[in-house]
Amino acid sequence: MANVLHRYVLHNESIREASEATLSVGQVGLLSGWGVFSTLRIVDGVPFAFERHWARILRDATALHVPVPEDAEAVRRGLGELIEANRAYHSTMRLVIVRNRGGMWEGPAAGRASDLIALTADSKQWGASVKLAYVRQARHAANPFSGTKVLSWAMNLTWLEAVQARGFDEAILLNERGEVAECTSANIFVATENQVWTPPLSAGCLPGITREVLLGEVQIPGIRIGEKRISPTDLESADEVFITSTTRNLLPVVQVEEKKVGRTEKAQTALKTAFAEFVDRYVAEHKQTPTAR
Repeated sequence: MANVLHRYVLHNESIREASEATLSVGQVGLLSGWGVFSTLRIVDGVPFAFERHWARILRDATALHVPVPEDAEAVRRGLGELIEANRAYHSTMRLVIVRNRGGMWEGPAAGRASDLIALTADSKQWGASVKLAYVRQARHAANPFSGTKVLSWAMNLTWLEAVQARGFDEAILLNERGEVAECTSANIFVATENQVWTPPLSAGCLPGITREVLLGEVQIPGIRIGEKRISPTDLESADEVFITSTTRNLLPVVQVEEKKVGRTEKAQTALKTAFAEFVDRYVAEHKQTPTAR
């Protein structure tokens, strides 16, 4: 089921009714999917890991030549105003920057170089576990835009729709070498005994924020976590398989195609606890900022 948008949206510096027109034909980013985005988790009024999300937006926008606002703190304040307007203290937020100029279909209504739009919705309930199916040749790891979170998301949505029609929850996207890259909207991890691995960015995956925190911030005695190339065979023979994303946190995988996977959740449970503690610390440190309730 799709998320239902809340009443208000942030459009550049203004809070508006979601029903108001905020985009127009002639914005090249609207017609071409020329823009960048990120999905944030709102916890007790705080956009979790805003700095990491904004840093990724800046990297991707630079690669795609998308102009972005220069004042990150002004953006943060705007997001805080949207959270208050929608009373969206525990929700999911989509932050989008759409390029307005360039190409042959630029219209006269594009008075700004880009538009910033933020939306909130109730967080989706994902269930206790997921079943995955393969999509081959879905990531081109050697592509210079590999790993950018570009607004044009139609291929991911189509692949997701196709595997869901087969009775699965998500797709495992394989790259041109047949290696596991990621899911359509999640990173993927495997664990064998006390070693936990996720594909490197060179496999063609997006640098997810939950992935980044697990690799760089979470330390558990006796558990090693890192990056390495993962094949479908590695995935299917692992002790544990789980996916991560901003809205899912850590979610176990119980089936890949017709094969049952995962014999334990030991490493995942420890990582999930440590990640939750990291989120709690972040929220506590940022509760007094303008974005907090």
